[in-house]
Amino acid sequence: MTEQSIHVPILTAEIMDLLGVRAGQVIVDGTFGGGGHAAAFLARVGPAGRLIGVDRDPQAISRGREKFGDRIDLECASYADLPSILRERSLAGVDSILLDLGLSSDQLADHERGFSYLADGPLDLRFNPTEGRPASWYLQHLDEKALADLIYHFGEERYSRVIARRICERRRAAPIATAAELCELVSRCVPRSRNHSIHPATRTFQALRIAANDELENLRQALEQLPDCLLPGGRLAIISFHSLEDRIVKHAFRNDPRLRVLTKKPVVPSDEEIARNPRSRSAKLRIAERVSEDDRGVGRHARRERN
Repeated sequence: MTEQSIHVPILTAEIMDLLGVRAGQVIVDGTFGGGGHAAAFLARVGPAGRLIGVDRDPQAISRGREKFGDRIDLECASYADLPSILRERSLAGVDSILLDLGLSSDQLADHERGFSYLADGPLDLRFNPTEGRPASWYLQHLDEKALADLIYHFGEERYSRVIARRICERRRAAPIATAAELCELVSRCVPRSRNHSIHPATRTFQALRIAANDELENLRQALEQLPDCLLPGGRLAIISFHSLEDRIVKHAFRNDPRLRVLTKKPVVPSDEEIARNPRSRSAKLRIAERVSEDDRGVGRHARRERN
């Protein structure tokens, strides 16, 4: 039997209210994870509604099937594949789509995939271990400049060149194979600041995870397609956890004539939620609504007025 999820969903009440989830609707949870948001969706849409859960992680899908049975239609895929997923189900559109771009607690707890800094298992970092290249491949095969650029652009790490140089020096003797080994090396390169609570290795791990899963390109591709997966008046909610993702979402929502932005500023967790779940502290929720063809001209005029 698959272990139960330990992940705690974020901003659940805000998502349910801002999406206006109600009985009978068709909802897509595009990052199913531990199923926390999905359970809240199910309670709102009721027996007359329908919930489709999508996740790249086969373990998340397996846990979901054990927990929810046939109450949720689950698919092991990327949210960027949603157009084909809906076509296969003969659905012209849905009422709401949620993407929670964060790493789940279940993935962090799985030491065989390298998401935790202290993992003794392989440095993998892939959501689906059957797709793409593991993070350790990048450490072993990229030259120093390419590795430094990857860590800088995807991790926004100011010490990227020092880290890349140390990695290349180290791999001449032996490759870095585990998350714990990489964590130890990066921690010696990045000074720990009194003003920052994040671990010194956070940004490097973020960069490698983004590369291993092609996360930013996947998000850009999805943002081009997902508005057409919504019915008129349907809503798209996206939770991001770092500035690279949030910037892409913000600009896509603002510049897409198919969408009307409903959150002028991102919704963030309350102090109470952060106290209960510290991993929620960097979450930002943005929501946009699919406009009808008749409303598109009004939206374009409003954007010209703002500019």
